[in-house]
Amino acid sequence: MMGLFSQAGSTFGRVVKPRGSLEGGENDKAPSDTEPDDTSILDENEGSIIISLISQLRVGMDLSRVTFPTFVLEPRSMLERITDFMSHPDLIFGADTFDDPEERFIRVLQYYLAGWHIKPKGVKKPYNPVLGEFFRCRYDYPNGTQGFYIAEQVSHHPPISAFFYISPANHVSIIGELRPKSKFLGNSVSTTMEGENRVTLLGKPDDGEYIITMPNMYARGILFGKMVLELGDTCIAKNEKHGYYCDLEFKTKGFFSGTYNALSGRVRKNSTEIGEVSGRWSHLMEIKNTKTGKKRVLFDATKDGQNVSPKWVPPEEDQEANESRRLWQDLTEAIMLKDMERATEAKSSVEDAQREQRRKMEESGQKHVSRFFELSKGRWLPKLQVPNEHQEATKAVQEWIFPSTPSSSSELVS
Repeated sequence: MMGLFSQAGSTFGRVVKPRGSLEGGENDKAPSDTEPDDTSILDENEGSIIISLISQLRVGMDLSRVTFPTFVLEPRSMLERITDFMSHPDLIFGADTFDDPEERFIRVLQYYLAGWHIKPKGVKKPYNPVLGEFFRCRYDYPNGTQGFYIAEQVSHHPPISAFFYISPANHVSIIGELRPKSKFLGNSVSTTMEGENRVTLLGKPDDGEYIITMPNMYARGILFGKMVLELGDTCIAKNEKHGYYCDLEFKTKGFFSGTYNALSGRVRKNSTEIGEVSGRWSHLMEIKNTKTGKKRVLFDATKDGQNVSPKWVPPEEDQEANESRRLWQDLTEAIMLKDMERATEAKSSVEDAQREQRRKMEESGQKHVSRFFELSKGRWLPKLQVPNEHQEATKAVQEWIFPSTPSSSSELVS
């Protein structure tokens, strides 16, 4: 799951009962059609912390500067979470070999939709990356080819995460950025996921870019009831060169009706509808040909969701100080041990150091310069000119992302 709520709160002139209270009655039951891993229940201590935080805030407040308690954190950075979309490469590898542009478009759509089912148990959010933080990894595929990923936090206010994935031998490149904005809405938190994925099939350069935007995200039930994560609102996938578009609607469940994790969409060639997408992003998604009525599976998370491509990440002792897993290693260890006090201290230590660094830069008049990305015409692009020949490209990317790391295969980490 790409992102979640960022933080929460509001002003209430009443006492909110902790989430685990026996007095919650029917309102405290999980929605009937959610999966067990879709919901979270806070104990009395955790509920009290939430109540204390809520008393300081108000509805509609921007949450980018609010610190949320560590027990709702997923033990990895947002920069690493973006790799969820590279988890099923078989769906997009070889897309450039199809002569039919419609089939190439559908393959790109499959890649995008297959990334949403990956998420931690309950309602969790990844760490907010600090300015200059980066995450890098390598994929060693069964056919002997490789893929490379680098993401960097290029801006703090507003928060912007830039990312780049490429597998030269498999003719796929993905560049993009995320600009999340979170607000407190009462009993839920919304995160508007601005930004886009720009996919290029390197074997079909004349296709141009396949551009995909993100749905918004909602953490429901943060004051009472069970917390539930939902994707909502609309996004679009498009390839303007060939005139293919897919308008996707991620549907939030109504109070009395509807289904969790449902989505629907219309695929069109210019203004003519040619396909209909339906299903649940956490289970099975299909596309139906409008003309023939024939259906095909886009992705079956129940059947194929466990077939995640493993990634190799340098051992933490070999990582740089601002590399995600090393930067947050104390926090991650504390979360895994369920030591909330230690986790809070570890999180504060990283954030305090970041604030001090920003203060010194402001006093000296310095500006942060991103290491791996640069802003060009409103887009964050990698500072690398990739050669056309795939073997040369693989070598160039390897040396750029891992300048001091051996290229030989090492232990893979999911």
